[in-house]
Amino acid sequence: MPSSGHLTRRLVQLYAGLALYGASSALLVESGLGLEPWNVLHQGLAELTGLTIGVVSIVVGAAVLLLWIPLRQRPGLGTVSNVFVVGLAMDGTLALVPDSHQPAVRVALLVAGIVLNGAATGLYISAAFGPGPRDGLMTGLHRRTDRSIRLMRTAIEVAVVVTGFLLGGTIGVGTLLYAVSIGPLAQVFLRVFAVPTASDGSTVVAGGSPRGAILRR
Repeated sequence: MPSSGHLTRRLVQLYAGLALYGASSALLVESGLGLEPWNVLHQGLAELTGLTIGVVSIVVGAAVLLLWIPLRQRPGLGTVSNVFVVGLAMDGTLALVPDSHQPAVRVALLVAGIVLNGAATGLYISAAFGPGPRDGLMTGLHRRTDRSIRLMRTAIEVAVVVTGFLLGGTIGVGTLLYAVSIGPLAQVFLRVFAVPTASDGSTVVAGGSPRGAILRR
């Protein structure tokens, strides 16, 4: 049975990771140089509806979670928390970070956002409280269709990027840089934040989400 200290560490990692994920996504928004795939869609829907990007993220996350029902996916604490914490942290960070049009500042925001996003991913996945709604959609489709996770991830993310772009979401060099760097960054931080098991002192990495499904909430 897990000790209270072990459980506390996992909970701290979960919520710190989700909050940092939202904050890092906000930095990418502020950079104006391109967003990660799902936030291209969120930003496009925010432009269309007049809602904040954080609120749109929550609504989309909840809608994606509903798709888990026919896919017979089982959510965990991390799954439900992901829906709300990331969006709230994103809006909170956007309210605090001032706008900047200086190229050097925008590049710094982009780089910081990507690196912190990798750290956030390592934190919350290593906590092993279940995958995010969007990760679960990929793995659920993989199981139902017997297609590879890579194919499911690519198909979904191409669809959300194209839809988001058509709605006014931002695609740029940051989108490409995020795509090529987030996997290696997340793998590094998964090792850094791996949580020792309560019983034998070994570590568990991404216990609630298949390693091949990394990444995206």
